[in-house]
Amino acid sequence: MRTFLPFVLWTLLCCPAARAEIFTSISQMTDLIYTEKELVQSLRDYIRAEESKLAAVKSWAHRLDDLTRVTTSDPEGYLAHPVNAYKLMKRLNTQWSELETLVLQNPSDGFISNMSVHRQYFPGDEDETGAAKALMRLQDTYQLDSEAFSRGKLPGLHHNALLSVDDCFDMGKTAYNDEDYYHAVLWMQQALKQLDGGEESVGSKADILDYLSYSVYQMGDLARAIELTRRLVAIAPTHQRAGGNLRYFEHLLLKQLNEQNQDYPPAPEEPIRLGTYRRPKDHLPEREAYEALCRGEGLQMNEARRSRLFCRYHDGRRNPRLLLKPMKEEDEWDSPHIVRYLEMLSHEETERIKELAKPKLARATVRDPKTGVLTTANYRVSKSAWLEEEDDPVIARVNQRIEDITGLELDTAELLQVANYGVGGQYEPHYDFSRRPFDSNLKRDGNRLATFLNYMSDVEAGGATVFPDFGAAIRPKKGTAVFWFNLFRSGEGDYRTRHAACPVLVGSKWVSNKWIHERGQEFRRPCGLTEVD
Repeated sequence: MRTFLPFVLWTLLCCPAARAEIFTSISQMTDLIYTEKELVQSLRDYIRAEESKLAAVKSWAHRLDDLTRVTTSDPEGYLAHPVNAYKLMKRLNTQWSELETLVLQNPSDGFISNMSVHRQYFPGDEDETGAAKALMRLQDTYQLDSEAFSRGKLPGLHHNALLSVDDCFDMGKTAYNDEDYYHAVLWMQQALKQLDGGEESVGSKADILDYLSYSVYQMGDLARAIELTRRLVAIAPTHQRAGGNLRYFEHLLLKQLNEQNQDYPPAPEEPIRLGTYRRPKDHLPEREAYEALCRGEGLQMNEARRSRLFCRYHDGRRNPRLLLKPMKEEDEWDSPHIVRYLEMLSHEETERIKELAKPKLARATVRDPKTGVLTTANYRVSKSAWLEEEDDPVIARVNQRIEDITGLELDTAELLQVANYGVGGQYEPHYDFSRRPFDSNLKRDGNRLATFLNYMSDVEAGGATVFPDFGAAIRPKKGTAVFWFNLFRSGEGDYRTRHAACPVLVGSKWVSNKWIHERGQEFRRPCGLTEVD
């Protein structure tokens, strides 16, 4: 049993998970909390069974120990008594067999069986990597240093969550394996800092310095790479790469100094921190503006614009269903016009919609701009489900309310899409309207004329809807909804409506949205006289 159990545990814990991308939905991750609680109880049951078995074996051993001291002191005298002879035969024929059966019992069977049942729902390597990258995304967007995460210093948090030296090392290794040396440096430096501070770790200081020194070299900081490699050589003189790397780095630095006619620089004294190195550019041209808006910076709201924003009661042009209880409408932005509706959804409605969506949640997809095929993407991290009116009366009721408020025809609209954002969940800047001719929906129902977005949860930190083109940020508020047109009256796309869902820093973000198409709106929103009416 001593060799069997670790092998089985290794098999269960190391095999790939059947389900992946759990990290993209907080809702599905909450189920794992209860799964883990059940497994802990199962583990305690196994420990009690092992302890009970061991106690029984010990009891046998004590009894037999006392008995053998007597029998071996005078074997012939002991066996001279016929009852003792009988009991010896019985012990060896029956009782020792019972003891053998007891020893062969495997109390781990129940625990292993329970593990096997739940294993199919466990996260896999993709989830662990995705969650690690999500922390780095939050780190970048909200300009948080590694220590903020390591020490759990995040806004709005009510639970302590600390990262160990080994956690930080694994974060750095994830970035390193992805050739993301910028984040590898930040997390390896944090691992080194905590290790130097006296924290214990499974990994070695030499491993941390090995990854850190090479990542610093990749960031172009030869002087610091040399200093770190010298520290590595000092504690691990036989390290297989350290000596060669040190000579190579020194050669490159001398060559660089000779070309620039400079003296050898002193070893850097300042520790590596957020801002020491510049984050490499990526595919998103408005990255800095987008992330600034997510942090609440760069907002273009001023007194002149605020004076043009109003709140009012909205009855949908005297719609009979809104006459007695009109909607509370607030202007969020003047041009393009974005409005928020208060009390759009009740608590009961939001919870029912979540309940309907949870079993259907699947990784949200985007349309590949080259092929037109729907696929997953790192810039959209959430899970979504599509709900029909036949699923529940609440869906029909919400759809009718959207039609009453907007005054638009919903027969050609898409189904109600429900989304739940996972760890660092986001949707980077994008257009809701299609700019590609191969979209088959365009031929039948026209383009996405308008977006109606329901917020179905409050978010403690992060998760705003931002518009980088004109510097607006709309904060989620449970039960409210925002609405805007994606197209001008001419049918041309309004490129100002490029927007994003900021990464969720703390909390779980639920939204539902209705994309309303052009067909059927000919008399409800007729064409204007110019291209930009």
